[in-house]
Amino acid sequence: MTKRAPLANWLNDTNDVVAVFLAAGQIPDLINLAGGLPAPDAWPVDQISELAGRVVRDYPTETLTYSPVPGLPYLRDILAARYSTENSPLTRDNVLITTGGAQGLDLIGKVLLEPGALIAAQSPAYLGALDAWRPRTPRYNPMKLETEGFDPKAAMTGAQFAYTVPNFSNPSGRLVPVAQRQQLIDAARDTGAWLVEDDPYGKLFYDGEALPSMLEMCGDGSPYAGPVIYLGTVSKELAPGLRIGWIIAAPEMIKALATAKQGSDMFSSGLCQMVAAKAFEEGVADTALPGILDLYRARRDALCAAMDEHLSDLMTWEKPSGGMFVWAKMKNPAISTDALMKAGLDQGVCISPSSVFDPEGTDQSSLRINFTLNTPEKLTEGVRRLAATIRQMA
Repeated sequence: MTKRAPLANWLNDTNDVVAVFLAAGQIPDLINLAGGLPAPDAWPVDQISELAGRVVRDYPTETLTYSPVPGLPYLRDILAARYSTENSPLTRDNVLITTGGAQGLDLIGKVLLEPGALIAAQSPAYLGALDAWRPRTPRYNPMKLETEGFDPKAAMTGAQFAYTVPNFSNPSGRLVPVAQRQQLIDAARDTGAWLVEDDPYGKLFYDGEALPSMLEMCGDGSPYAGPVIYLGTVSKELAPGLRIGWIIAAPEMIKALATAKQGSDMFSSGLCQMVAAKAFEEGVADTALPGILDLYRARRDALCAAMDEHLSDLMTWEKPSGGMFVWAKMKNPAISTDALMKAGLDQGVCISPSSVFDPEGTDQSSLRINFTLNTPEKLTEGVRRLAATIRQMA
């Protein structure tokens, strides 16, 4: 029998930690602190249900047939108006609708990466981005933005693009200050690299006022044509199952991304696009936001209180002012967080180890803990189980 053709080589460049994490959901009584999941009780279910029925009845052509590749003009116009500022005026030509935020990352890789191309990536980096670009076999220049003396121009020189999550980065929860955002913009202009601003958590400020986006900051008052490629999603404002995201960028980039999308899935669901459009237009997202912030703020506080009680002698961390995650570093360098994740499953708790957020896969010093999915009671018990696991390993 003739041997079958082999699978692509990039499939060998994976981490078995991910497989363990995905299988963990089958463990009874497991407390999952690993995923980046919003809380189901935060979803505006009744409003989305009513909108879904109404848009099918009122807009059958837009919702039930093929849609334009760049997205419904109706939604693109709403998003252009929602994100336009005096500094960065936008039109629908600046907006591409994607099937979730993850597709935006995939399309950016398709239009900007040849094999071996360089990415300057905020580090630690979002696992979904690393996975999206893995088939392109890029090289990475990690950007440790919090390091004293960090030089964004040096980091971005030679890179196709810089990848950042400036609002409460996944996984670190870090908020990039305004001055450093401006430095990144200046470096993009000086080096010619594109600057990707991935912003799924931009509405999740629990303490203080929201900071301006780099998209807004890099405009000059004329129709937007700057270096920032901005990614957004309804996953944290409405519900992740809608699978609607968007890219806002210079028209030339939007055209290139639309060409890549045509060869990926052709178009995003017209039904879900119209639900998202009406949810924005009728204020469903804005009305839901205060309740989401109250819910997540309380859960963040509960997690950090439990960590103070059970983990303060074992880890160091900072309380984030927004987002969905706490990033914690082991005080004992002999404890591998890859091993900790596997040991934790036996104790009924699952965490995300730092290795999966490292392009090289070697950092085993830290872990990510999500606080949005679970109740305060479950968060407290999960932290107690985690502390017990660490003490057994020490």
